Amino acid sequence: MIIYVSHMIIVMIHYIYLELIIENLYRYWNMYIAYSVQCAKLIMLFLHANQNQPSPMKKISIVLFLVALSVISTAQEKKFGLTLSGYVKTDAFYDTRQCSAANGLREGHFFLFPDNVLYDADSNDLNDNPAFNILSIQTRLTGNITGPDAFGAKTSGLVETEFYGTSDADISGFRLRHGFVKLNWEKSELLIGQTWHPMFPVEAFAQTLSVNTGSPFVPFSRNNQVRFGYKTGKFTTYATAWVQRDIASTGPDGTSTKYMRNSGLPGLNLRTVATMSDKVQFGLGADFKTLRPELKTAANYATDATISSLSACGWFKFKSDKLTISAMGTYAQNATDLLMAGGYAVSAITDTVREYKTYTNLTTAAAYLDLGTNGPKWKFGVFGGFSKNLGADENINGGAIYARGSNIDLIYRVSPRVSCTVEKLTLGAELEYTTAAYGTIQASGKVTNTSDVSNIRALLCAIYKF
Repeated sequence: MIIYVSHMIIVMIHYIYLELIIENLYRYWNMYIAYSVQCAKLIMLFLHANQNQPSPMKKISIVLFLVALSVISTAQEKKFGLTLSGYVKTDAFYDTRQCSAANGLREGHFFLFPDNVLYDADSNDLNDNPAFNILSIQTRLTGNITGPDAFGAKTSGLVETEFYGTSDADISGFRLRHGFVKLNWEKSELLIGQTWHPMFPVEAFAQTLSVNTGSPFVPFSRNNQVRFGYKTGKFTTYATAWVQRDIASTGPDGTSTKYMRNSGLPGLNLRTVATMSDKVQFGLGADFKTLRPELKTAANYATDATISSLSACGWFKFKSDKLTISAMGTYAQNATDLLMAGGYAVSAITDTVREYKTYTNLTTAAAYLDLGTNGPKWKFGVFGGFSKNLGADENINGGAIYARGSNIDLIYRVSPRVSCTVEKLTLGAELEYTTAAYGTIQASGKVTNTSDVSNIRALLCAIYKF
């Protein structure tokens, strides 16, 4: 009897062990399948991205590929999550007028405004000539990361890359678009990394097909930053310290982040977002930054002269089942780093021997309105933008001006669009009519004796999301 009971116990133990083994095999099999799918996605993207790449780029890609595999492997072990998404986008666009690299980034892809007249010896306007291009550099890959809680907060991260490059010389180059870690508590959040400049209206940006998203009528930039947000009822307030990265201020040595870095201070921003309902939102913000244009003067004397700038904005968004309306107004001092018109200038040379200088802001006011339908297949919309040169805080007496469009009094744009979406594929068409009033800049920073210069851009695009 004892032997029989012992045999029964042994059989039951073996049965339990067998069940556990089968259960674990099933669990690890599912993990293996998920891991294999992610690896397959990365392998396909890796092979596609490395076609016709030079040897150094292939080496960089291999390192990134191995790091990505390591991250996925770790994710399976530590219950991290990684979701890949993105799109392939190709734009074909025709301009009736020339647009230089300063006014249209990446071979004119990121269009701001048309170039001024440029006459030859026979009074022919050399810029009154068309241009055409096809580019796929906006193609994008996004990785959303989730992980275990830390410090009592939900943790997440985001890495987003594209082939836009960091300059015209780097066009098609692989660059970081967003890269941050985020901690969310019940009423507060902390973001550390690179994402949209706090002046950019993430909640209410224009739904244009063009990559410019309404620039130069909207503050547009992405910056490394530390941002803290706190929610009270319908209002969320954000305090941000930020620095410049891909889009920077200009100065004596051209466009560079060093003018802000040498000031020893980050930019500071305070903004509030009010969510009144699931249909209505609005926001207000103020921004402050300091630049140090020179460490030494042209006469080789040390200088600590700086220029501080203050900007403010307000935006509104209404979204129903059938219609989305968004609008924004911006008052911006020294807004070159936001891809807007404006900048700063030398207001005085206080010591002609040592060439010590003081500086003054060039101020811009801008606004836009964007209307768009929300149909599941067909979408129609129109964008309107206006920018006005408000002049300088003090008279310009030193001659040097560091700005974008300092000889432009005003800019305006009207841009209708239409798109059709079937499953993951979107085909779209957009027309941009942009006018810039060029003239002569005065000591006050304002522009007089203007004449209009206009460009019509016709854009066709194809977007395939995954």
